[in-house]
Amino acid sequence: MPVLTGASGAQAAVGGPALRCTDIQRSFGGVQALKGVSFDLQQGEIFGLVGPNGSGKTTMVNVATGFYPPNQGRVALFGEDITGWSPHRIARHGVARTFQNLALFKGMSVLDNILVGRHIHMRPSALATLFYWVAAVREEVAHRRVVEEIIDFMQLQDIRYEPVEIVPLGMQKRVELARALAAEPRLLILDEPMAGMNQEEKEYIARFVLDARVERDLSVLVIEHHMDVVTAICDRVLVLSEGAPLAQGKPREAMADPAVVAAYLGQGATAGPARASA
Repeated sequence: MPVLTGASGAQAAVGGPALRCTDIQRSFGGVQALKGVSFDLQQGEIFGLVGPNGSGKTTMVNVATGFYPPNQGRVALFGEDITGWSPHRIARHGVARTFQNLALFKGMSVLDNILVGRHIHMRPSALATLFYWVAAVREEVAHRRVVEEIIDFMQLQDIRYEPVEIVPLGMQKRVELARALAAEPRLLILDEPMAGMNQEEKEYIARFVLDARVERDLSVLVIEHHMDVVTAICDRVLVLSEGAPLAQGKPREAMADPAVVAAYLGQGATAGPARASA
């Protein structure tokens, strides 16, 4: 696996906004988790959400994917207002995500976990099930074909039949990414996809994300604490702190902003936040 040298070399064509969040505010009781957050994620772009722990990154993703409705503001997906939509409706509109904590199904094989990602494309019916060998089997074979192609893409061939709970963490992260890709999304959202990984594992996942962006015509929103990864794969970033936007732009420029340095390392800090991985 080659060492990452930056996103620019494999950048896909950028079009209009894939995701537009405008003045998003979200409170939980007396705690204001998001304070007027706005950003545009362009089609074909890898956009990073970064910031210290508790800055509102996952809450922002949960608002964008319908898990939490915003108290104020609007969310648009590929030009369509999706504010207030349910998560499953947003998923059917072309969004797939991974989670900060692994959400794999123990007791199921790697292959079956990835196959779960096809559920939004399945059209089950009692009649098709009754006549399985006439109708339903064709659909199952078609879904299996897609999953096998993704297994090859993610280099999971040797563990496809293994129970997912016994494979190493780095491979489990690949399985979760593969399951998201199985949904054939237009917008892929990754919540800390490299947490707990060593450097080699991080480089593999980063390369898979870069390749998937180009080969599958994806737009990507990624939350990540590893700043070496952020600067390597993200075209632009938004830095949050305590629910408020601090800086936005190219990764190195945004992370060099004095307000960002202070948020990461404290007032009076002179070293850039790229040293931090918290």
